Amino acid sequence: MAELVEQVRAFTEWVGAGRKLTQTGRLTLADAKVLVPLLKTGDVLEKTIGDHVYRTRSSEHLPDLMLVVECAKSARLVRKTGQRLVPVKKNQALLDDPQKLWLALFTGFDQVGEAFLHPGFGESLLRPEFADGSRAALTSLYDAEGAVDIGSVCATVWNVVSAPYVLDDLTEFQLETLRITTDRDTKQVLDALQRLGAVTLRDKSAELTELGRSGMRRLLGEPEAGDPIYQVKITLLEIESLPVWRRVLVPAAIRLDRLHVVIQAAMGWDNYHLHNFVDGQTYYGEAEPELQYRDERKVRLDDLVKPGGRLLYNYDFGDSWDHEILVEEATVATADGRYPRCVAGQAACPPEDVGGTGGYARLLQVLGDPGHPEHQDIVGWLGLDDPGRFDPARFSLEETNQRLAVRR
Repeated sequence: MAELVEQVRAFTEWVGAGRKLTQTGRLTLADAKVLVPLLKTGDVLEKTIGDHVYRTRSSEHLPDLMLVVECAKSARLVRKTGQRLVPVKKNQALLDDPQKLWLALFTGFDQVGEAFLHPGFGESLLRPEFADGSRAALTSLYDAEGAVDIGSVCATVWNVVSAPYVLDDLTEFQLETLRITTDRDTKQVLDALQRLGAVTLRDKSAELTELGRSGMRRLLGEPEAGDPIYQVKITLLEIESLPVWRRVLVPAAIRLDRLHVVIQAAMGWDNYHLHNFVDGQTYYGEAEPELQYRDERKVRLDDLVKPGGRLLYNYDFGDSWDHEILVEEATVATADGRYPRCVAGQAACPPEDVGGTGGYARLLQVLGDPGHPEHQDIVGWLGLDDPGRFDPARFSLEETNQRLAVRR
């Protein structure tokens, strides 16, 4: 059994009926001193530098132990209630099923970044963008046929986690420091994944294990032959003159956060804005306390709709692009099939930030009238040399599937 899996198991058993936490919701230092040798995390409780002995004053400064604790939480083996850490009784059966326990830890790994990556001064961009950054690292390994240079993985992660930020005003030194700390944390992530048994590290390369590849297939929603598949029709609502829709095959068990990525790629959006799913009166989206959505990472498509059922998806709360997701039929995956896969569609996706359906209708009107006083402004806004290059009727099945392959 992988080191981290065994540590999580032992930690959960140690929690027993429950353990008292500090006022800040952390393990007490006394418990941490017991757990470090018990779990063999390798954390240093006392460090001597010169004539000074530096003693750990809080369990939060023991990153390897915190990783174990947060992994147990992400797998829903334990939870915090008040100032106590208690077991989640319905999930204790995972402790007796190594395969299911490993999968629960692997699929919940994207939630644990703040536990073991360096906070505060010297914090990297990977820590606040851990879900996307860790997924990028794993996907880069999954897409490779063999080992991948660790420097290449670091570059991929940097490109993903730095994308949401404007870094043009940073000095060369500041930018280099951010890059160094992000590379440092990427290597820590790879090390943690090795402890989980998902990655094999060599001197300068990393490679997914067979267990890691199996986990990635589940994480990306790639079904095994015979698994249920839904054929869904995604239609952009309130565009009557030239309906925009895509027909896509997706795993019935796809998580809503993964379905969001599929919709973005299939329709042609750039994922610049917020989104949500609506099922009756319940909203699902990113796990942000301010939004008060149900966590889309914990809900599957087939939990909400069966063949003939519908789900609504809204993208960009300013422009408010409403999509209907209709489950047309259920089938099963074939051994040589690739999922998700677009099988049909119609019309081009509207440009981002055009002003919703009304703004898009006006754009098409102005673009189609060379004599309109705003015609050149619109052409310039679209970044076109020739207004004819934007064809609202254009749809390419090949390009759509290329986007689906890249963004998965």
